[in-house]
Amino acid sequence: EVQLVESGGGSVQAGGSLRLSCTASDFSVATSDMGWYRQAPGKQCERVSMAYSGESPTYRDSVKGRFILSLDKAENTVYLQLNNLKPEDTDVYYCAADINMGRPGSNNFCSTAWNIWGKGTQVTVSS
Repeated sequence: EVQLVESGGGSVQAGGSLRLSCTASDFSVATSDMGWYRQAPGKQCERVSMAYSGESPTYRDSVKGRFILSLDKAENTVYLQLNNLKPEDTDVYYCAADINMGRPGSNNFCSTAWNIWGKGTQVTVSS
């Protein structure tokens, strides 16, 4: 079954770190466009970071210098390292993939152009 499963969320204090994992089944993250998004209740889903296949990751301005997207081909997993966390980073974080490599990140918001979505992992940052 083609799917993405996120893990690694949790509760930390401001300034702390977490590493989110997104493991793919029945397709390769190395030959897919991959993205991380986040959403809080009542807020719009927004893109945090993405990497088109074979290209360097990009980040939204508010997380540049703090978050790092990386890919482990052997584990077929995409990671999002969250450093120097702030209370405003509190959200459910979702992993997304486009196995057709259609460059689906044309805007900053969640889109069905990403054809596979995980169920999300909660990140809570306290001040």
